[in-house]
Amino acid sequence: MVQTSYTTHLEQAYKLMSPCRLCPRNCGVMRLEGQKGFCGIGHDAVVSSFGPHFGEESPLVGRYGSGTIFFAGCNLGCIFCQNYDISHLWSGEEVSTDYIASLMLALEKRGCHNINFVTPTHVSPQIMEATQVARGKGLNVPTVYNCGGYESVETLKLLEGTIDIYMPDAKYADPEWAKKFSGAEDYPEVMKAAIKEMHRQVGDLVIENGIAVRGLLVRHLVMPNNVAGSKEIIAFIAEEISLDTYINVMDQYYPCYRAGEFGEINRRITYEEFNEVYSYAQSKGLRLAE
Repeated sequence: MVQTSYTTHLEQAYKLMSPCRLCPRNCGVMRLEGQKGFCGIGHDAVVSSFGPHFGEESPLVGRYGSGTIFFAGCNLGCIFCQNYDISHLWSGEEVSTDYIASLMLALEKRGCHNINFVTPTHVSPQIMEATQVARGKGLNVPTVYNCGGYESVETLKLLEGTIDIYMPDAKYADPEWAKKFSGAEDYPEVMKAAIKEMHRQVGDLVIENGIAVRGLLVRHLVMPNNVAGSKEIIAFIAEEISLDTYINVMDQYYPCYRAGEFGEINRRITYEEFNEVYSYAQSKGLRLAE
């Protein structure tokens, strides 16, 4: 991205914060003046933690880890969130964009193979600015946009050139379950449009010497009682994105936060539930994470 284009995109991104319409919720609050909408975050990004992370997919982790920066707040309201203290309770400290840039450079210096922005949607302008600062000071590793899949295409287009690897969740195929468990009835259609835009920007995941350098990596969490609509999501990815899509079909679901209040999701998934989905993804010919 040339400097003029970057500057224009950054200005447009910050304008989307007041009134806020960075994400599909379109809260309309004046975040640049400190107001807080659904995500719970005002003008400045809030960082909860950072450091090398070894629990991500192997092409991100490599030998020295993925350089994760966890941002507090979230534009989804998942009642089963495993990081609810960060996403719902906003644990962390307000930081400047220069500080975020310094974290990025420090993580690269420690040997991390990428900079992994976790829950970045609502602070994408700050991420754009910090990445530009860090790259101006020599940052050379890929950036990862690790999100819930509930993204505005308008905002994503402004991120083109800033993000090297998109890693969205594909959570639900059914609007009713999306509304009940994440407060986002329009999630399925929004997620599909977002993933199409991500793939347009970066293409299929490119792995060099075992390390991801660019592209799309999709995560799908299998949930009890087919709440996620797994086969429909996998069919969408295979038929409307690419058969070379790198997808992680995950079996890590467990009842967390408020999940115990809902009988449909108040248990772990069974081996049969997971195997049915995984086998279906295999039959579609997708690139499956090991």
